[in-house]
Amino acid sequence: MNPTPRSLAALALCTASLTLVATPSVAQSSSYPQQPVKLMVGFAAGGPSDLVARAFADQLGKAAGQTVIVENKPGANAVLATEAVAAARPDGLTLLAAATNHTMIPALYGSRIKFDAMKSFTPVCTLASSATVLVVGPSLPVKTVAQFLERAKARPGSLSYATPGQGSSPHLATEQFRKLTGLSLVHVPYKGAAPAVTDLLGGQVDLSFATLGSVLPHLKSGKLTALAVAARQRSALLPHVPTFDEAGVKGYVVDTWYGLLAPAGTPAEALRVLTREAGEFARSPAMRERLANTGLEPQAQCGEPFAAQLARELDAHARLAADLNLKAE
Repeated sequence: MNPTPRSLAALALCTASLTLVATPSVAQSSSYPQQPVKLMVGFAAGGPSDLVARAFADQLGKAAGQTVIVENKPGANAVLATEAVAAARPDGLTLLAAATNHTMIPALYGSRIKFDAMKSFTPVCTLASSATVLVVGPSLPVKTVAQFLERAKARPGSLSYATPGQGSSPHLATEQFRKLTGLSLVHVPYKGAAPAVTDLLGGQVDLSFATLGSVLPHLKSGKLTALAVAARQRSALLPHVPTFDEAGVKGYVVDTWYGLLAPAGTPAEALRVLTREAGEFARSPAMRERLANTGLEPQAQCGEPFAAQLARELDAHARLAADLNLKAE
């Protein structure tokens, strides 16, 4: 039987009513965030963690139509910022811009920290990665890894290396290298990558196993010299710089990531929005260009794969710290 005009009108009215009823739930599904978001960084402004955080803050802020505030809280190898986020309300409005050093903190600080590196947080996504590169400043006139090793072995304990802090990823990367090569070097820790690079440029320290993002502009200007990258293949941003394998130090590979952690118990809706925007961030040509200029490459590994990576790193770094008898002061 063909529908009558009256039945069609009733059907249209019913459909419209259902649409009106459904509309609030659709709006509610994308309601996060309804207030400004705070993104905490455990290092000084200007370093790679800060650069990634500010780039993602721009992405999230524009997409969500809310202010995303980047707050730098340096100190104790990002422990201060990490504790602040772990203690925050799990509403998605306080987030942590974490990095590889996050999985090193438990091995170095033990019971002194007020959080669990896994249980206190929900891993959201990685946001970017950066190669680790051995760089020397004006106080150390060497051009190759072989020359560096020769000089360091001839005068044990005479060369100093800068890191963003005791127990930071560059610190453990350097200790791993020292264990592999038998070198004696003096550690000079700073409160972040930016002040470490400043003193390296000024000749107050001799070298650094730095993330590429923290030193690339100075490599391009010739103020610092890159000897090798700790990667399986050469960096597209430093095509003339060999890997450590090519330079004669076999098996020395260090991966550095920057990512987003939320307090444990953060609502699923907030995590969904953050995960979506991390993916958009990684796919954005504008963000890729913005980060490439500082030696960083966007990447988004989210949810369970990111959590599994954190668990593996926590175990590996605990073993490395135990082998080297490393503890934060």
